[in-house]
Amino acid sequence: MGHPPLEFSDCYLDSPEFRESLKCYEIELDRTSKSLKELIKDGNSVINAINGYSVAVQKFSQTLSTFQFDFIGDSLTDDEINIAESFQEFAGLLQEVEHDRMMLNASDLLIKPLEKFRKEQIGVTKEKRKKFEKESEKYYSQLDKHLNLSAKKKESQLQEADELVDKERVNFYESSVEYVYQIHQVQDRKKFDVVEPVLAFLHSILTLNNLTVEMTQDFMPYKQELQLSLQNTRNHYESTREEMEELMKRMKHPSQISKMHSFLPMEGYLYCQEKWALGVSWVKYYCKYHKEGRLLVMTPCEQRPTTKQGPAQLTLKSCIRRKSDSIDKRFCFDVETVERNTPVTFQALSEGDRKLWMEAMDGKEPVRFFCLFVFIFHCVDPRWISVLFTWELTVFSTLCLFIHPCLDSTHPGDVDLYSSDWDIKTITSALKFYLRCVGALLHIVFFFFPESDNLDFRLSEIHSLTYKLPEKNREMLEMLIKHLVNHSNENLMSPSNMGVIFGPTLMRAKEDTVAAMLDIKFQNIVVEILIEDYKKIFSNRPEDSTVPPIPPPRITPRKRQPITISKRPPRVFQALSPDHFHRAESNY
Repeated sequence: MGHPPLEFSDCYLDSPEFRESLKCYEIELDRTSKSLKELIKDGNSVINAINGYSVAVQKFSQTLSTFQFDFIGDSLTDDEINIAESFQEFAGLLQEVEHDRMMLNASDLLIKPLEKFRKEQIGVTKEKRKKFEKESEKYYSQLDKHLNLSAKKKESQLQEADELVDKERVNFYESSVEYVYQIHQVQDRKKFDVVEPVLAFLHSILTLNNLTVEMTQDFMPYKQELQLSLQNTRNHYESTREEMEELMKRMKHPSQISKMHSFLPMEGYLYCQEKWALGVSWVKYYCKYHKEGRLLVMTPCEQRPTTKQGPAQLTLKSCIRRKSDSIDKRFCFDVETVERNTPVTFQALSEGDRKLWMEAMDGKEPVRFFCLFVFIFHCVDPRWISVLFTWELTVFSTLCLFIHPCLDSTHPGDVDLYSSDWDIKTITSALKFYLRCVGALLHIVFFFFPESDNLDFRLSEIHSLTYKLPEKNREMLEMLIKHLVNHSNENLMSPSNMGVIFGPTLMRAKEDTVAAMLDIKFQNIVVEILIEDYKKIFSNRPEDSTVPPIPPPRITPRKRQPITISKRPPRVFQALSPDHFHRAESNY
């Protein structure tokens, strides 16, 4: 089980669960950095210690065997499994090679790329972490000062304080989003940026140091298969990186804050007034309100040194805004509960935050009077207002002019594509827009894509799922896949590359989240199978079956079986020179 994806929306809430997830990633980052240091150290030992080379190789192989890849998400592709198991394969091979040998350009193949990864990826991540911690400390320190301001201050002073805390909040949110983005980047990049240098280093050991022909014959097919897995993984990374960058930019925009209020559950930090024998104190809680049962769950943020406090639960009876002249605190409201005889006073983080809490709790004003503006405001769904104000009509105007006659039921298809009114960009944008709309349906149908390592079972399930589409959608899919098959044959593009290009469009999720983008690699595999087995899937309907079939034992060899070194059949390959190896790498 891998780490759960960090959503950009979690940066805004900054909940304890989010902080705990960040801590897990930071521990993994430190472990990766430590492991990389060991790899670099042991690699230098191999290069410099010629006399003790056999011992150094054994130590290096042990480091490889203990290196772990913690992938994001619950499932892995075949290529990721190959990458995850590659270090074990490398370690097993190195244990067989213990005789003295000479190294050629080993430092350029291994040490420099790993040091570059540590400096440019892990180092940048640590800098983002320092910035995040600094902005977090500044924001919460400023927030504490802000919440302790007296309500009797001048309005200008209060407004200035509000602006200052808003500025710190924006800086903190931006640093948090950037930190989460960098964490995902280093987690994804290490799958190939760390394995590729080790693969090149291992290749130099086998081909440049008078190894036996049998060892080279065993390694070369594995190297080619692993390079293919690395390239496929890199392609998946490139296809999701741009999508994730666009999502990060959208999430950093101020307009997203108001949108998140509409979709996120009502939760956040509140200060609760607690009365003691010696006075009154304000205790910070992270609160979650469940509207169905009117239940407020309060998790204390400041634990007492002697006892560990668990979450407290209160059942709400009513919620009333607290007048500013009745308490020397801003943003307060009172809550009557079943469990307590006296009202509980809470302090929100801002006036807007108090309004959101009161709206979620069906709060009331302390003085009852009829206000037409408030009535209208509550009758109109704020989400519709947000849509109306953010709808970019100008961007879609030309596109809509083209799409409307195409979808006209009275004259369907009555559009002259060769007319000078439409340029090629408008036509292709309309096609992409349509495919993305249909892609949401494809995403739902193929959501249950089987993760079995039996390729026949995968093909059978995709064959069955294809015929669960509406007839018109299936005909459209068949026409498109047929075009991609012909296109693939003409330009010699592999089905895997075609899947990387068209997977995100044909099977786009309804919502853009980090978790959805990490699943793009599986969407690409579905499109790859549709292209590769086009004739079998679309030539006839699958056999009807009420019970889902059990994956049968494999009779014919799979096209992409798990790769190993020792079990490969002997094959003759000419030994490669370093220059030849670098030229081959540049082609990827």
